[in-house]
Amino acid sequence: NITLDHATGIELSCKLDNKYSHLKSLQVTWKKGNETIRHINKTENSWSIQLRIVDRNKLGSYSCTLKGEEEISAMFHLQGKEKPIVSYEGDTAVMICKSFGYTPIAWTWYKTNGSEQIAINDSLLADKYVINRISANVTHLKILKLTQEDDGVYWCEAAFELGKSKGKLKLKVLSLMVPLKPFLAIVAEVVILVTIVFLYEMYSKKKEKCA
Repeated sequence: NITLDHATGIELSCKLDNKYSHLKSLQVTWKKGNETIRHINKTENSWSIQLRIVDRNKLGSYSCTLKGEEEISAMFHLQGKEKPIVSYEGDTAVMICKSFGYTPIAWTWYKTNGSEQIAINDSLLADKYVINRISANVTHLKILKLTQEDDGVYWCEAAFELGKSKGKLKLKVLSLMVPLKPFLAIVAEVVILVTIVFLYEMYSKKKEKCA
């Protein structure tokens, strides 16, 4: 498992262990999901690919398979560093899940409630949730009229013939007062300054009268 937090170049390498050094005439195949890709660098017992990760489309599962008298494989899972989706109360948030390489039979969305994951049923809560399967490999969860209660962790689950896979998304719902705080702070400073000037002038005038 490899976690990346920014665009970068990366090299994935498969090296044959010494205990398999007797294997000859190996055929080596690199794949992203089920799509075959070409490996560039090769030494006597090592095969590598170089990737430039610039967007989420390059993330996913990469595998190298060595075929000879035996078949050996290794898997690399590239994932992005988790960043919350940030929105404001009253707005609409859209979450996206993609399956790279493999097509799910079905998608299910969940919201974390304490220690449980509650399945989201958009047909029962049509005024709150809209789930769209944009394509066979992509699903969207739209959350309408955000409130503080919508803040939290969501999961999308892809069901395959041989099992299931989950993805995690975090939603941060901010109060409308948040962007106003810097402005209100400036207003407060101006009010205090004006009050001080006003009191100083009143004091000066009073002092002049007494004189």
